[in-house]
Amino acid sequence: MALQDRYDISGIELADDTYTVIQGVFRNKYKAVDAAGQTVLRGKQELFKLKETFPFVDDDGTTVFTVTASSVIDIAGDYVLSGAATDEPVVILDNDFSLLQDTWTIRDPETREALAMIDSRGAAVTLARNLLPFGELIPHKYEITDPQGGHVGSIDGHFTLLKDTYEVTIDDTSRVPKEPIIAAAMVIDAIQGN
Repeated sequence: MALQDRYDISGIELADDTYTVIQGVFRNKYKAVDAAGQTVLRGKQELFKLKETFPFVDDDGTTVFTVTASSVIDIAGDYVLSGAATDEPVVILDNDFSLLQDTWTIRDPETREALAMIDSRGAAVTLARNLLPFGELIPHKYEITDPQGGHVGSIDGHFTLLKDTYEVTIDDTSRVPKEPIIAAAMVIDAIQGN
């Protein structure tokens, strides 16, 4: 079984290499658009849940995957990305909280093997985002790498006052599963509550 097929999310096919993720005016709603400007995913945090839950739907409103926190209080921990078609885990999003660097590891749900890393770029920027008043207005910038540290892509935030906007670019998917990596990149802002 090919790497891409093993981590496939049924119901979505992300064929582009670049996506724009736009946060809604209400901070827990998101949409991702492809290079042609078509909405490919929408998601929002479900309110009044004991565990953080983020269902994601395609442009027709059909649920394609859900991201759920592994425990009730989870400042740093695991989030499970489950496909809607089977309700089986596709990948684990492992958050390693630090004041100096935001680090997410995308893992196999059974072996916990690292598939990719998403790391913030620059300790000074991350520290400023976490500690300064209005630090959350400083745009996120992330580097996506394979487990050996090879460049895979990037997530570049743009400065806006009302809603975050990110360009997610995948340059090399030969060593990582593309769809779960792009999906994971799109939910980081929501999970971190920025």
